[in-house]
Amino acid sequence: MATATYLSFTAAPSSSRAGRHQHPQLRQTTRAAASATDRQREVVSPKRRLPLRKVPGDYGPPMVGALRDRLEYFYGPGGRDGFFTSRVRAHGSTVVRLNMPPGPFVARDPRVVALLDAASFPVLFDTSLVDKTDLFTGTFMPSTDLTGGYRVISYVDPSEPNHAPLKTLLFYLLSHRRQHVIPKFREVYGDLFGLMENELARVGKADFGHHNDTAAFSFLCQALLGRDPTESALQGDGPKLITKWVLFQLSPLLNLGLPKLVEDSLLHSFRLPPALVKKDYERLADFFRDAARGVVDEGERLGVSREEALHNVLFAMCFNSFGGMKILFPSLVKWLGRAGARTHGRLATEVRDAVRAHGGEVTMKALSEMPLVKSAVYEALRIEPPVAMQYGRAKRDMVVESHDYGFEVREGEMLFGYQPMATKDPRVFSRAEEYVPDRFLGDDGERLLRHVVWSNGPETSSPTLQDKQCAGKDFVVLIARLLVAELFLRYDSFDVQVGSSALGSSVTITSLKKATF
Repeated sequence: MATATYLSFTAAPSSSRAGRHQHPQLRQTTRAAASATDRQREVVSPKRRLPLRKVPGDYGPPMVGALRDRLEYFYGPGGRDGFFTSRVRAHGSTVVRLNMPPGPFVARDPRVVALLDAASFPVLFDTSLVDKTDLFTGTFMPSTDLTGGYRVISYVDPSEPNHAPLKTLLFYLLSHRRQHVIPKFREVYGDLFGLMENELARVGKADFGHHNDTAAFSFLCQALLGRDPTESALQGDGPKLITKWVLFQLSPLLNLGLPKLVEDSLLHSFRLPPALVKKDYERLADFFRDAARGVVDEGERLGVSREEALHNVLFAMCFNSFGGMKILFPSLVKWLGRAGARTHGRLATEVRDAVRAHGGEVTMKALSEMPLVKSAVYEALRIEPPVAMQYGRAKRDMVVESHDYGFEVREGEMLFGYQPMATKDPRVFSRAEEYVPDRFLGDDGERLLRHVVWSNGPETSSPTLQDKQCAGKDFVVLIARLLVAELFLRYDSFDVQVGSSALGSSVTITSLKKATF
């Protein structure tokens, strides 16, 4: 298996600079970030040269080529995966040129160099080589009218002066009430399973996605902010408001199942007007202005204005965290449901043994003694990463290597990675298209974790102020493990029906076999 290398045509001096803010947590995290960056550069230092090859593929005539690629991407016979695999087959290369949606008339320039294997993909994590400014959603950026007039941290490059204090604020948001995470999760998701049992008894099936949306928003607000949103002016409307607001940001990238001409004209060719969700967003902002007051206070101490802190906290909790749980949890339940009774039995035994050994409580220590649970979560993140696409603009001329060739990329070119092709690369993972829940057990499994990159970075690294790795990386893995543990404390096995939705999978529970041992 080849090691990924990224060779700059011209050497660039490395540098580190202290942030302009002197908050103690920020200084400490900056030092850790510098150390982590040094380690990262050791990992990607060039070890060998592969033969150079020109990046194959073309963009077609202006506008026409972009429209052609957009229609194939959304409506081609192979779907999104088929769009990319057909390019790989046609050019005999996992690094190719193509146009990424949305194209006209939403994105000014849809042209990208696509990285479609595990070897080339990690260049997108190296912020010394790629710029991340305004690239969170790809070749277009939603209007800041949707985020209170601010460029929130997801669109900010680490080189910008406000990145470090904003990311420090997110670390604070996730950690300052950490003792509440496990008990609140168990309380809220315990209620979810109770509601699902009642629905199963009444109508013979239960919509996991609907119940999960309600539980996810309630858990996040109660665990991280200490507030129950249903006891505010939001009442139970939070998940519905967030979903509508996210739709207005991502509509140029979504397939909602409408008639092709209607959908492509309405969603992919023009932006939906932010004014249509202004009142919805104001309701969310009013809730967080009150509920997140303590976190916003911390933002002020870091040098972030109260309004900028507010809109970043709202985005982190609603778009990133709630949106992530809305996609990941149904996906995880889907893959576990399909894994069958034998896997369910192994998981139930592991979970119950660990919890009994710790006085019947789910604790961090008990979770640490559930390696199969953790592996099953990593495998779900590998086979169906919640965020499938990453972008970066080349800061300088360089060579990006796949397993077999080096490809010259010029300064200013847009690099794009389709993560499912990197995390299902058959030259890294055996049975790459299968969900293998024990894949990451043992020493061999541990070594594979560096190729699990759902968080915009390897699972073996930790997010720092100098990168774009998800600040909530460990939080996400923790709550996913809690979901699996809660599920198998209660049930020996369960069955699912799976459909598709605009954001991930639609999962219906058709049976729950209660715990018998």
